[in-house]
Amino acid sequence: MRQFIILGHDVPTTPDFALNDLPSGGGRIDVLCRCVNSAFFLSHGFREDVRVHLVLSDTLTVQFDGPTLRNLHPDERTIASRIRNVLEHVDEAIGHMPAEPSPGVKLFRMGFETTLTRVSREGTVVELHEDGTPIVDVEPPTDPVFVLSDHHDFTDEEAKLLSEAATTRVRVGPQLLHADHTITVAHNYLDTGGYTNY
Repeated sequence: MRQFIILGHDVPTTPDFALNDLPSGGGRIDVLCRCVNSAFFLSHGFREDVRVHLVLSDTLTVQFDGPTLRNLHPDERTIASRIRNVLEHVDEAIGHMPAEPSPGVKLFRMGFETTLTRVSREGTVVELHEDGTPIVDVEPPTDPVFVLSDHHDFTDEEAKLLSEAATTRVRVGPQLLHADHTITVAHNYLDTGGYTNY
């Protein structure tokens, strides 16, 4: 299983954002929607061996589970609509028991630290960061858990948590990429066995 934890620092935790104003009124939720797209969608295909965890303002986590996910479409508006729908069920999430308003989508009352702790038990944590080791020099891990941020840098506290949990910190190239593009490169790195099999 490939997993991605994406931090959305300004994303609303209530469903009252407008679908026609995702970049500003939605707290750059458009960035997270593009990450979901890059994590799951291929040209005329869908990756089922992927799980995505969107951490919203360090308060809630929306999980998309590839093996059980249904009726997800690749456009930002549809993905944002699915997130908004999930947020309408926040009262159903009790403690660490999630709400699951649609197949393959869960809502947890967990911030970054708890989500990282929970997911790190299932694989190898890899921090995606501009100051990391070139990804080509790192052996592809088994069951990777890639952690990346939205358009903001990791906070000091997030960086500290990651330094304790991550096995390695990698960068995907010499140029700074958008978060969703970084996910695409990470997939290609894994698909090719570290750029060795095409």
